[in-house]
Amino acid sequence: IRVIPSCCSPFIQEREIKSLSEEIEKLKNPENLGISSQLAELREENARLKYRLNILKRVSQSNQFNKNMLNINQHLQKLFGDAIRMAFPDLQNPPLSVAPSQQGRFGDYQCNSAMAMAQMMKANGQKVSPREIAEKIVENIPFNDLIEKAEIAGPGFINIHLKKAFVSKLLTTVLVNGVQPPPLEMKKKVIVDFSSPNIAKEMHVGHLRSTIIGDSMCRLFEFLGYDVLRLNHVGDWGTQFGMLIAHLQDKFPNYLTVSPPIGDLQAFYKESKKRFDSEEDFKKRAYQCVVKLQSKEPEFIKAWKLICDVSRNEFQKVYDALDIEIIERGESHYQDMMTDVVKEFEEKGLVQLDEGRKIVFPPGHSIPLTVVKSDGGYTYDTSDLAALKQRLFEEKADIMIYVTDSGQSGHFQLIFAAGQMIGWYNPAETRVEHAGFGVVLGEDKKKFKTRSGDTVRLVDLLEEGLKRSMDKLIEKERDKFLTAEELTKAQRSVAFGCIKYADLSHNRINDYVFSFDKMLDDRGNTAAYLLYAFTRIRSIARLANIEEATLREAAQSTEVLLDHEKEWKLGKCILRFPEILQKILDDLLLHTLCDYLYELATTFTEFYDSCYCVEKDRQTGEVVKVNMWRLLLCEATAAIMAKGFDILGITPVQKM
Repeated sequence: IRVIPSCCSPFIQEREIKSLSEEIEKLKNPENLGISSQLAELREENARLKYRLNILKRVSQSNQFNKNMLNINQHLQKLFGDAIRMAFPDLQNPPLSVAPSQQGRFGDYQCNSAMAMAQMMKANGQKVSPREIAEKIVENIPFNDLIEKAEIAGPGFINIHLKKAFVSKLLTTVLVNGVQPPPLEMKKKVIVDFSSPNIAKEMHVGHLRSTIIGDSMCRLFEFLGYDVLRLNHVGDWGTQFGMLIAHLQDKFPNYLTVSPPIGDLQAFYKESKKRFDSEEDFKKRAYQCVVKLQSKEPEFIKAWKLICDVSRNEFQKVYDALDIEIIERGESHYQDMMTDVVKEFEEKGLVQLDEGRKIVFPPGHSIPLTVVKSDGGYTYDTSDLAALKQRLFEEKADIMIYVTDSGQSGHFQLIFAAGQMIGWYNPAETRVEHAGFGVVLGEDKKKFKTRSGDTVRLVDLLEEGLKRSMDKLIEKERDKFLTAEELTKAQRSVAFGCIKYADLSHNRINDYVFSFDKMLDDRGNTAAYLLYAFTRIRSIARLANIEEATLREAAQSTEVLLDHEKEWKLGKCILRFPEILQKILDDLLLHTLCDYLYELATTFTEFYDSCYCVEKDRQTGEVVKVNMWRLLLCEATAAIMAKGFDILGITPVQKM
């Protein structure tokens, strides 16, 4: 079988493509060549050549993406997937398993497909040992610039060793072009629904996770090249507003002409709720206010807008502090659409009557959605269905992620099932997913509250973070050599970075314990440790008096050597970044990125302790030698860390 290089110059690729194409054309008419007796063999040869040709064309086409970071794992999966199909063309959907090796002595990556393939073939009546299968796979690996060698170990593990020259080339690409995302096959529209506080209620620690997790997901999709719409589905409609408007009318009767001083929304809400629960006349008037609001009477719309504006200003303080960009589109946005949604379900015979309510049972669920209450009003179910439809048909979303606490998982599964039942979307084509998360616990392992038992206000939590961050910086005597401006930047970077990282570094599905002491610790997997590590890495070239222009020039002319085992380990770790992002894209678990950044930082420390980047005279302290390729490894590490921080919403500073 003729072997075609899968990674070579465009000229050679074009020549090989032309040659193979001519050969295939000849083989289409083997009788004309006087060899009709070998027709079956020639057809098989023809099929193999076509297969090789397709591989070569695919590689040739991929050259246009040479500025983007290569996902090594995906590239290896393509190579081994091709090899498996070549070796076992009759095996339907063979398992493909390629992963980084856990131990360097067993190579850099490992293909573990042979064992699963042996089981599959055994079930089909074919008895082949995993080792034999592995041998055939290795025999059919296309020639390429990535794999140095593939060795078979044990019962059928394939240990993959990468070529150092190719890894060095990939690192140079990062240094020259910056951290570019892997090529995007198709630019899709993504909607992330996150944060979602309620009007007239201050944001509390319960909103922290949704806000931080949702923002980070948006940053990931944006970096990868998707069209992202960040939506804040605030609770700005419903019965509670009748209660609030009635209380507003009583407390500030001239609110239409004089803006009322509603500074403490939390207190205002509690006052109105207390009256609603204890005063029957007030409750009746509150319900009347709801009707008038829903009828859009100007006086009541003005009261509603006034309350919303006060809340909005408070929300924005939190968003500004955490550097969150989000578009508000509350429940009120979907009010006019709900009648049509209910009508559509009725016309398709999907609505049942239950004691005056109109309900919908999605398939596979025993709990219904209530689309119309017995009093004729709509519910959260109705507004969420209207929102789902609007996002699918008007926004034309390809991917929708709802970031709320796990307690709402059942509700969203019903909404998604109803959307599929009525034919709004096909889950095989459109990704609609609830990214749930656990609750924030105090250090007593109970739900995080103040000492008085109240919910912790998010503004108060951020202020406490700033105070403790400054205390930590002063304890480390950073105030003695940082300017006032630099100290303030470091304070905000550490405070908000630590709060975000403490959340994101935990598996979002689980509850997590909030502890300022732990998150501000500069040891272990914390933002404080990573921020200090990043600042140290960035300072290496500066302390060696190497200008940025010199580093940029060196990136294009200096080969990144990977001869030392710690250089090699760091180089491979840097290039795993696209693999990490792909995994998060698949499962939306951002702690994977935090774990990776911590691994990168510790791997860098091993490298820096073993490999001199800058050598100085022990007596004078003057620089006597600069190992430029190692400085470039420092720069590549810092570049990946900076992009990782950006995705997590963390802002590093030059000095700390």
